[in-house]
Amino acid sequence: MEKEKFSKYEVARILGARALQIAMNAPLLIKMSKEDLEKVKYDALKIAEIEFESGVLPISVKRPFPKRKEEKLKRIKEKTSEKKIEGIESGEEEEIAKEGEIMKLVNPEEEMEEEMEEGEEE
Repeated sequence: MEKEKFSKYEVARILGARALQIAMNAPLLIKMSKEDLEKVKYDALKIAEIEFESGVLPISVKRPFPKRKEEKLKRIKEKTSEKKIEGIESGEEEEIAKEGEIMKLVNPEEEMEEEMEEGEEE
């Protein structure tokens, strides 16, 4: 039987799932003596590691992408003319100017008057 190579994430997931099963009193898949269990201090994760290393776990991993592609991705560059860029920038500047006209600047004197009025109301 060919030993499958797992990524560190797959190993962590497999060990975690099996340790949870063992912690919930699932039967062990390998025979361990009482002395061996005492050596690992009945730790479910250690027992799961021993089972994993011995190759008795009936857990399979499905990978969505079977192989990596070796070719590099090419970035498509979109060519834009200087005139097009200038047109976009001028449109944005006009929008900003319109928003500035809607919002008036406040004079510090008006701010002080509003604060005084609020203080009188309370």
